[in-house]
Amino acid sequence: MSLKERDKRHLWHPLTQHKIHPDALPIVRAEGALLFDDQGKEYIDGIASWYTAMYGHCNPYIIEKVNKQMRTLDQIVFAGFTHEPAIHLSEELIKILPDNQEKIFFSDNGSTANEVGIKMALQYHFNKGEKRNTIIAFNDGFHGDTFGAMSASGLSVYNGPFEDFFIDVQRIPTPNEENFENVIEELLEIITIYDVAAFIYEPLVQGANAMHMFEARYLNEILQICAANNIITIADEVMTGFGKTGKNFASEYIETKPDIISLSKALTAGFVPMAVTSCTQEIYNAFLDDSVGKAFFHAHTYSANPIACSVAIAGIELLSSVEIQQKIDRIIKSHQSFDTKIKSHAKVKTTRQKGVIYALDLHVEMDRYGKKRFEIFDHFMQKGVCLRPLGKTIYILPPYVITQDQLDTIYRAIVDLLDIV
Repeated sequence: MSLKERDKRHLWHPLTQHKIHPDALPIVRAEGALLFDDQGKEYIDGIASWYTAMYGHCNPYIIEKVNKQMRTLDQIVFAGFTHEPAIHLSEELIKILPDNQEKIFFSDNGSTANEVGIKMALQYHFNKGEKRNTIIAFNDGFHGDTFGAMSASGLSVYNGPFEDFFIDVQRIPTPNEENFENVIEELLEIITIYDVAAFIYEPLVQGANAMHMFEARYLNEILQICAANNIITIADEVMTGFGKTGKNFASEYIETKPDIISLSKALTAGFVPMAVTSCTQEIYNAFLDDSVGKAFFHAHTYSANPIACSVAIAGIELLSSVEIQQKIDRIIKSHQSFDTKIKSHAKVKTTRQKGVIYALDLHVEMDRYGKKRFEIFDHFMQKGVCLRPLGKTIYILPPYVITQDQLDTIYRAIVDLLDIV
């Protein structure tokens, strides 16, 4: 029995309507920026496997570090115990995070990182004797699939059956030159009417919202208003973190720093699941009390898993290296060069770029998960390129180790698509 046939017996895949799309492609090996299927065909991983494997698949430097850790300490409960990898990772993260961040809380994935951030913000006010139960978020943002994170998300394709069960979230549009004054008016009105605990946002790039991008100066003013009203700000850097925008974190482009930052995905370089929620000393201090009830009662069995921590440390070492920084710069310049050639194409409506993230919108009407989207996906796979269109948006977010030849192959596959779409 083939892997495809065995897969269909028991597995239920995410974001999949199995009646329409019953087959999943078996991948048996990965190396660098390449994936290999069970028939021996190779594909360039143009999205770093959902923005995780930024230093390349099966990176030998990380494997060496993981192998050493696996022989020393594999797992220990993090309530009441600690260990060197977690301590070391916290020190390395604090070095590269915005300088107002002081404390590190571990969980399992991007959704839980945001869940933790939302709960921290709500309990921060509770511990101070204030009843604040409303969250502000951007329209069409995406923060994860657990209930708090999903409540803050605005993409109805994910949320539809569950919206009656959400926490109270008020939404504002992402700001731009045309709507900025109206956005500020809406924000101030919400603050006047509701008891607002927190504002959660994806800084500068909304990943699931078709790589929608907006300017730091507009976001900065929103954050300043939140700070003036004691509203906790939560930067969801699950997608943008660890170099993808050209800086270690997108928050570095913004003058006003967040109170809380959510991290996952590239944190562990595509090796194992782990997440971090960082916060300021002020947030942490609100949980210090003689009453146990004011402690933060949130825990995950694999919090700060030593093996995951060792991966993250190795990833930060690679990110900070001259070699990876040069590769990031090369990808940025390569995208810029490609953009000058493609942006005036008749089938291209708009283009945008932030760091190694490049996106273009096709001049066609289509559903996010409609038939045409899957035809475009199949086109890329036939060309040996793994790209996952978000509706009419084609985007590239490659591993930093991708070669120029591999990047050029991705660009050619996009150009070929424009000639036939």
